[in-house]
Amino acid sequence: MLSRVVNLKHQLFDRSKEDLGNAIHFEHVNIQVPDQRLASLFYVTGLGLTRDPYLMVSDTNMWINAGRSQFHLPSGRPQVLRGHIGLVIEGREALLQRLASVAKKLEGTAFAFSEHNDYVEAICPWGNRVRCYEPDAARFGRVTLGIPYVEFEVPSGTAPGICAFYPQIMGMPAEPGNGGNLARVTMGKNQYLQFRETDRPQPEYDGHHVQMYITDFSGPYRKLSERNLIYSEDNQYQYRFRDIVDPADGKHLFTVEHEVRSATHPMYLRPLVNRNPAQTNRTYAHDHDQWLWAMGPDEYDTR
Repeated sequence: MLSRVVNLKHQLFDRSKEDLGNAIHFEHVNIQVPDQRLASLFYVTGLGLTRDPYLMVSDTNMWINAGRSQFHLPSGRPQVLRGHIGLVIEGREALLQRLASVAKKLEGTAFAFSEHNDYVEAICPWGNRVRCYEPDAARFGRVTLGIPYVEFEVPSGTAPGICAFYPQIMGMPAEPGNGGNLARVTMGKNQYLQFRETDRPQPEYDGHHVQMYITDFSGPYRKLSERNLIYSEDNQYQYRFRDIVDPADGKHLFTVEHEVRSATHPMYLRPLVNRNPAQTNRTYAHDHDQWLWAMGPDEYDTR
């Protein structure tokens, strides 16, 4: 009788809901900026994020922490992601106030911000769009600060091929959406790359990239190599590819650089510092300097 009860209990759980596939963490999006000061005004002062205090602390690069993920902002010709970046950040009114506070200093740039029903869209001084959402556990997971997705605008008719490329070549689950005009690829727990079809003309690819960690490191490498898609052999723990192709016929679909790291990479899950942007010298309170990027405890095991 005991054995039968245990078996029935096991049937209550859909174990497939916890499958991530090959990608286990989306870490950063890399966009070149021509002015580190203006970038700091937007990402740190305006959005309320945190400059990494340990790495890239000169004036030629800046890593910006957002929960467990980052923006990498090396100096160079400005790059603009063809799409937008999703950001979960708590406190809509405080965000609007921060963005308003940097508006005058960013005059003459592409900077702007606007309110929408469920997000605030902030545009960086060079045109990159960041959609800022309030925390929503059902939609984004139990985070108060993080990058849940990056969305690219891709040519019409490419979403089905992209939806096939990631599972077959990279071992990453992908599902269609929006009537087949969207491909959504799992990059980690509650993290996605999204590819949305558009008829609008898109600019030429300018070199920006995204980075993820995967568990089966060599399998995708072999499949990419067979198709001559490896773009860069960085080191033992990292390689890159740029072109997404239809695995059925090799047709080119979209180009964006992927920095692919193994789970044995020395920087995998490096702890990131996240400040509380509400903490100022005028409102200072002890033990409130740090932003707790995850929601508080919640019961998940009812035994």
